[in-house]
Amino acid sequence: MIVDYIESYRDRFGVEPICTVLSEHGCPIASSTYYERRRCPVTAAELEDAYLANALFTLWDQEWRVYGARKLWHTARNEGLDVGRDQVARLMRLVGIQGVVRGRHRTVTTRSDRGAPRHPDLVGRAWDAPTATDELWVADFSYVWTLAGFVYVAFVVDVYSRRILGWRVSGSMRTQLVLDAFHQALHVRHRDDGHWTSQGLIHHSDAGSQGGFNWSSHTAPPDRGVATTS
Repeated sequence: MIVDYIESYRDRFGVEPICTVLSEHGCPIASSTYYERRRCPVTAAELEDAYLANALFTLWDQEWRVYGARKLWHTARNEGLDVGRDQVARLMRLVGIQGVVRGRHRTVTTRSDRGAPRHPDLVGRAWDAPTATDELWVADFSYVWTLAGFVYVAFVVDVYSRRILGWRVSGSMRTQLVLDAFHQALHVRHRDDGHWTSQGLIHHSDAGSQGGFNWSSHTAPPDRGVATTS
């Protein structure tokens, strides 16, 4: 995906400047990596690994992110995926996921912060309740596979229209990644309608510490009508 992006804009901006900007914004890639990939395109085996890795991550996420290689392998086989146990273990390491191991640390995308203020749940999983756009936005945070490796993705979606209003990609988990996606969503709405106001809008996210918004400093005054919920 990154190589295709560079290829699309290389004639306009040049390979080196594009790589520099991408690296500065959390997606490190050297120009030599781009040229090497052009000489050696993605192989069928690499594409198969990418699809399988994404499928395994989805299954792992659906099983509350607790399955290790053995249980995830059985689940994948039951879902019709032709994959071996060692292959599952290798792809799990590639994605950066693992099962729950008592007394040991595991990699997750949501970091709970028990000391942070917990906003009330204003949604109650009533995802079909909105009757118009900009009544409810939801935010999420996950992994995505690219030719440069697995990266973190934060995005904001309008529940009624299902439109992705804001998104950001980074090689590391950080609060600013989530905030940038939120600010992009606000910018998109202001750009589409210069008189738009977020009064009455509910922004819903999980209880991860990456989403610790500070409305007095992170949001412009016209957007203080946003209610946050988790």
